[in-house]
Amino acid sequence: MASQLMIDQRLQERRAEISFVCPYQLGIKQGRRVTRRRSGKGAAYVDKYTWPLVVCCLAIVIFSATDAFLTINILSDGGTELNYFMAVLIEESTQKFIYFKLALTSLAAIILTIHHEVEIYGRFRCRHLLYVISTGYACLIGYELVLLRIIGV
Repeated sequence: MASQLMIDQRLQERRAEISFVCPYQLGIKQGRRVTRRRSGKGAAYVDKYTWPLVVCCLAIVIFSATDAFLTINILSDGGTELNYFMAVLIEESTQKFIYFKLALTSLAAIILTIHHEVEIYGRFRCRHLLYVISTGYACLIGYELVLLRIIGV
């Protein structure tokens, strides 16, 4: 008779309701696995990124916009675009060139930021690639400023 009164515990809903405001999503409270998985293997995908990574991603996008602006100035003073694909876009429309350049750079920076813990080669990770790209863009901006100074703009 006791077996007839037994209720199957697996059928009961024990989960709490989802709250409207979640402190984890707002960044107020961090989860246990912010940077690494428990197993320690593979990449960690997180909801909150470190400030150096975010600043690096934003710097790449700002450097890309500055590069587009300086490229147009150099081309207006008689320079030539060496990248064939970008040269075709510039000949077609300057606005299309700027939009495409910013969209492509932003998308690449976002994808690399999302996968910042993925190992590319050995201990070299995607975040290191972001730092290399931002340094390369800074050097490119410096080079373009030197070109503009030589031209006399």
